Amino acid sequence: QVQLVESGGGLVQAGGSLTLSCAASASGGAFSIRTMGWFRQAPGKEREIVAAISWNSVRSYYADSVTGRFTISRDNAKNTLSLQMNSLKPEDTAIYYCAADTRAFYWRGTFANTADFGSWGQGTQVTVSL
Repeated sequence: QVQLVESGGGLVQAGGSLTLSCAASASGGAFSIRTMGWFRQAPGKEREIVAAISWNSVRSYYADSVTGRFTISRDNAKNTLSLQMNSLKPEDTAIYYCAADTRAFYWRGTFANTADFGSWGQGTQVTVSL
């Protein structure tokens, strides 16, 4: 079981940067064996995947809307997941969540969606102003 806590959200002007962090408290090394993902949910919209990274950091996936602007990374030794967000746009405004894939050692690539992930954190608010 993985317990996740997000941090790093805030208010930033368009064009600015933020780095989100996700700290995992995992028993039995559960964090290091799972693909991790960042998701976001804007008001009135469904939760969507933003980025994902495989358990060994070899593979990563980005939604088209953030490709080239966001970078996902992880440190298994520290049980942490990060999301570097650059060139932020007002449409990036949302609550951002981290989550762990329900299957160990499994990469879904472009087929990943919210139903495949669990152990959701409480989220961190990102607001991008004009």
